[in-house]
Amino acid sequence: MYATGETHKNLALFDFDGTLCKKDSFTGFIFFALSKRHIVKQGLKLLPWIQAYYLNVYPAHAMRPKLFYGMFKDIDYAEILQIAEEYAHQLMHELDPKFIEQLRQHQALGHDVVLVSASVDLYLKPLCQLLSIDLICTETEIRDGRLTGYYQSADCSRIEKKNRISQQYSVAEYASIYAYGNSEEDLEMFSLAQYTYMVGRDQKLPALPAHLKMA
Repeated sequence: MYATGETHKNLALFDFDGTLCKKDSFTGFIFFALSKRHIVKQGLKLLPWIQAYYLNVYPAHAMRPKLFYGMFKDIDYAEILQIAEEYAHQLMHELDPKFIEQLRQHQALGHDVVLVSASVDLYLKPLCQLLSIDLICTETEIRDGRLTGYYQSADCSRIEKKNRISQQYSVAEYASIYAYGNSEEDLEMFSLAQYTYMVGRDQKLPALPAHLKMA
């Protein structure tokens, strides 16, 4: 779903982890998809970076691709995709009710609604199909039916969020843009919007127009 040149149309941008979803979906996916033995074995190799991350001296945007490579390199794509679809259904029960209500209001008003996340496409694609919304996220690389462990796109956070939104949507053609996030990784996305909501900072979600989409 892309901008159509209708200047009255609005765009709603939702971050996922910590915003639309109440949990860290990426870490949750690791524990849902992989064996404990595999997680422990690979986790020990990554321990220095994991410790640095939790000490706030190694940034999340650098930790995510390193963790993905360590955990998912050479995993069978068809097998992990089936697990990811199961995980997406489970995540539907982890979504924040107030944000889901806001998302549904945007949809009822005919707004373009997009999930914009640094988390990976494996489980976010089926999740967005369940929600009937668009997706911009970190894309994973597959070769010869297996995950390479690398990202096909850049980590979709910070300026990458803004760049990907601007590439895929004609932002100037929207009457209003709304953005919902929970961290500094969303600030560049916020710069595109007239109405924003930051989890932990703002008290009230942006008010939406009262009129509904005409049939």
